[in-house]
Formats: sequence, C-alpha cells, structure tokens
Amino acid sequence: MPNIVEVTYAQTGQSSKVNKFGMREMQERAYEHRDSQYLLLKAPPASGKSRALMFVALDKLINQGLKKVIVAVPEKSIGGSFSQTNLKKFGFYADWEPNPLYNLCTPGGEKSKVQVFKNFLDNDERILICTHATLRFAFEELEETKFNNSLLAIDEFHHVSAEGDNKLGVLLRSIMQKSSAHIVAMTGSYFRGDSVPVLEPEDESKFTKVTYNYYEQLNGYTYLKSLGIGYHFYQRRYTSAIMEVLDTDKKTILHIPNVNSGESTKEKHQEVDFILDAIGDVTHQDNDTGILFVKRHKDGKILKIADLVDDRPKERDRIVGYLRNIKSPDELDLIIALGMAKEGFDWPYCEHALTVGYRGSLTEIIQIIGRCTRDSSNKTHAQFTNLIAQPDAADDLVKLSVNNMLKAITASLLMEQVLAPNFKFKTKLSDDDEAKPGEIKIRGLKEPSSKRVKEIIESDLNDLKATILQDDTMLKAMPGNVDPEVINKVLIPKIIQIKYPDLTVEEVEEVRQHIVVDSVVKNGEIKETGDKRFIRMAGQFVNIDDLHIDLIDRINPFQDAFEILSKSVTAQVLKVIQETIEATRIQMTEEEAILLWPKIKEFVESKRVQPNIHSSDPLERRMAEAIIFLKEQKRKMKQNG
Repeated sequence: MPNIVEVTYAQTGQSSKVNKFGMREMQERAYEHRDSQYLLLKAPPASGKSRALMFVALDKLINQGLKKVIVAVPEKSIGGSFSQTNLKKFGFYADWEPNPLYNLCTPGGEKSKVQVFKNFLDNDERILICTHATLRFAFEELEETKFNNSLLAIDEFHHVSAEGDNKLGVLLRSIMQKSSAHIVAMTGSYFRGDSVPVLEPEDESKFTKVTYNYYEQLNGYTYLKSLGIGYHFYQRRYTSAIMEVLDTDKKTILHIPNVNSGESTKEKHQEVDFILDAIGDVTHQDNDTGILFVKRHKDGKILKIADLVDDRPKERDRIVGYLRNIKSPDELDLIIALGMAKEGFDWPYCEHALTVGYRGSLTEIIQIIGRCTRDSSNKTHAQFTNLIAQPDAADDLVKLSVNNMLKAITASLLMEQVLAPNFKFKTKLSDDDEAKPGEIKIRGLKEPSSKRVKEIIESDLNDLKATILQDDTMLKAMPGNVDPEVINKVLIPKIIQIKYPDLTVEEVEEVRQHIVVDSVVKNGEIKETGDKRFIRMAGQFVNIDDLHIDLIDRINPFQDAFEILSKSVTAQVLKVIQETIEATRIQMTEEEAILLWPKIKEFVESKRVQPNIHSSDPLERRMAEAIIFLKEQKRKMKQNG
C-alpha cells in the first residue's frame, strides 16, 4: 500500500552543525534561555535534548548559584543518555561528570534508591539521575523545601498530567508552589495521548518555551532526505501478514501489539517465535549479549536480532547493554519489542519503524516514528508503517475498530502537518501590503491581541491540532457529516475554550482563525506561476494574495483525514466505516442549525426541492435534519410561549 504521507527534505545540514561551544542549532536555542527558572523544551527525537539539558544544567551549577541537578527519566534504559560526557573537547567550558554512584537507573529496589536520593540532597554531590518512579517515591518522604536551590529536569515530560491522580503532576505543582527549584521539562511530543492537559494553564504560562519543530530538524539533516508514513491492512491474525511489510534488508524496529489489545494473540513469546521462523532458522544465541543469530530463508544471510519481548530481567539487561554500545550498522538488523524501544531509545541506523496494532495515542505514534528519524550515513529514507486490522462488519467491536482507525489516520494527518514548513500569517491591510518571504497575508485575519495568544500561535498550534483531532465530536464530524463552517466556527472554538479556559471570547477567535488558516494552507496544494502563488481550495486554485478569512472558513481544515482513509481501504470497509459513523452521528445544536439555514435557503432556491433526509449526500441529509430540528425548536417555543 502506498504511503499516505511522503515528505522530502532539503538536506541543508543545518540542524547538525555546531557552534563554538559544540552546540547544535536546537541546543543553542535552549541555551539562550538558560536563565529562565522554568524552561519547557519541545523538540523531536534525535535533536539532542539530553545534551541541551547538560549545557543548561552546568550553567546553573557554575554561574547561577544552584547546588544540585536532578534528572528524572521515565525508564531505566533512558538513563544512559545522561552518563558522563566530555563537552570541553567541543568548546564548552565544563564537562558533564555525574558520579556513577548517583545514577539510580540501575537494577535494584526502590527503597534503597530512595535512601540514596535523600542522602544526595544532604551531601556535596551535584548530579543525580533517576527514574520518574524513584523521584515520586522520594518526594513522598521529603518536604518541598528540600528542592530549594536545585534544578529538577524531567525528561519525556508528556508523562506529567494536570489530572488529580497523576502523581508526577502533583509533585511538579507542589515543587513549583513551595520551593525555589528551577525546572527544565523536555519532550518530543508535548501533547499526551489522552485529552488531559499536561499542565494547568496558570502553571504552563510560567514556563519559557523553546520549540524546535520536526521540519527544522529533518530539513537540516545531512543524510536523511525523505520520510514516509503508511498503513497496511490485514484480516484475521497479523502474523499472517507480517512478512508482507517486514523487509529484513532494512534495519527495523518491530513493535508487536500489547497483550491486552484486540490484535494480540495473547501469547507474546509465541508471536516472536512465529516471526523468527518466518524470517529464517535461529542458529544460536550469543551467551554474552543475548543477540539471536538467524539464517535467512531466502538467501542464507545471517541476521542479528534483539528480542526485547523477553522480559526476564537478566536476559533483557544483557541485550539492552549490547544495544547501548552499537557502533556500526552491521552489529544489528532487527529489534522485536513490545513496550520498550519507543521513547528515549537510540539506534541511529534504524530505517523502518513497523508497528502492529492501532495506537490511539498520538504521543506514542510520534515517539515510535522518532526511532527511525535519526540522521545516519546508512540511509536516505526513513519509514513508519502501521499494520492494522480491517474492521469487520460482523464484529461486535466494529465501532471501536472504526474509531481506532480514524485515530490512526488522524495521527498521520497531524504528522504531515508537523513535518511541513511553518508559515507566518499576517493581516493583509491593503492591495499594496506585500508579504515577506515565509509570510502569507490574509484579509480579515485577526492579529494576536495578547502575549498569551501570541505564545499559543507560536508554540502550541501542533499541540492544539492534536487535541482537536482526537476529539470524539471532531472524529464523527470529519467524513463530511458536518458543514465545514460548523466545524470551524462551532466545534473548534469549543475545544479551544476547554483547552485554554483563561482565554477571552476574542482571544479564542484569534487562536481559532490561526489554527484553521494554518491547517487549510498546509493541506492545500501550493503552486507558483510566474511571480504569483496559488493554493488549491475546494477543488480550485485561488491566488494567495486574494485569500480572505471568510473563504478559508468554508473549507474543512482536516478533510484530508477522510480522503486519506477512503483511498487506503476497500469500498466494503469504507461502507462499514460510514455506516458506523452514521450510527454515532453527533446531535444537532442551535448554532449549527442557524449556520446551515442560509445554505438550506440557497439549496431550495437552486434545486427547487427541500433537502432529502435519505439523500446519498451527507451534507444534504444534514440540512434536512437541520430543518427537522428547527421545526421541533419552533414547536417547543410555541408550547412554552
């Protein structure tokens, strides 16, 4: 099946270049804000967040008077990213030299680690590395003031949540409110997989945000030129289709489904054995490293395979130790994993991230894609493939399957937006008001009226798109069930208001316009003729100089999601999806009915008939429902009148 997203980059080498201190572009951007008490660093996998933290942390220890640095990572295997690093040889003024005794990302019980953590706060050691879990357990036994004059760095920050029972979120808020601690939060995907915000708006507004986007990262690579994102559908069991998409000539990370998911056979070790047998014959397992040597069926080539599904601690520690020290492409061909090797895992030679099963979490998808988007001389193309089950009309779980599929396709749509260059959108004041390079001027567009709105537009548009695209109402509205103006002027503002309750009505409208404009333009095909640029909208090309916000509001900003879906599945499956969406149709609101009324009048005038409730056109059916709704509202008013 062809890719639904295929992006090619310029290979400028910019994101890999270093300055006089040995800092790459993103790290230099973070270091410029080293004096901020609260710093939020949003940057893709492989952009060098670990080292960016080292630069900032050392400056806080040496030049800003802080006494301690605590680095917290979600799992032990990521702790290796913060081990001793020689920075002086690249031009920086100090080295990162944590004492190995205070690296708590090692085997052992939490009780002893908590005691080491408490000892650290009372002695002269300066750097401690631990897991999120160790930090939480230690925090339960400490007063917040023990974190005074310390820097707390939280890696993979999307694990934090504003929800009351999220202990990491509670810990963070308490430390911010009751201590003088500095905080550096780092993440490759600031939006969570669910709809719960990472921070409450009042806490989030205290952070200085440094954003380095996927486009800047990938466009600035030296070797990697293109990225593809595709879906492959299977029927019955995934094991029957796995070899259709697993190319063992490509360095691959294969994530098999979670045992609790519908795609799993519930026998994870048997699934690994099946995959190994389909590839070839296992000749032996290395006693020191745990790596499997497999003689490939098709040509007898020996492949080196790491089995991370094997969860016996000693076996896994051996393999993880080997993976940390890989220095060339020849040392490994395939990793088979379940929960591991998603975030913070570094295998630069990986060309293909192959994931089995629906991933409802956008965060998880973006983390997995990040495993294959490191720049490496052995590849010019990186590929993410999701092998997912086709929904079956006879299946009781068809609604869940359809919803999951829509989420998976939606995740691709978001990735396509994340991977595209950013435009700056400004208000066009007159015919002579010409746009600068990288700018698009639009008549009627509202400019940000506050610092808060400006920050959201500059740093949070992709996070906001993720929230919109995961919203159940939006998922049901997306396949043409709802008029684009209703999506843009009713549904999207409601989602913005929930995500940012501190915004005024006017500020919500400013954010709404920018997110709709950004999405429509990024989804539109742009072509240049002479010195003019045209963008395809609703099937026709429009001069970019003539764009008006009213025109843009008539376009569904996320229409691509359903168009992608219709191209990627069979007509029968598409029929099942449409019927399922029909069954879960959103309810009519008064706002939607009022917005539809002029369109209904236009329809009646041009067709000389009323919209038909049984029409094959979903918009015509929706207009018919609006008439029924308005009649019912009128009847109720008379009753109450």
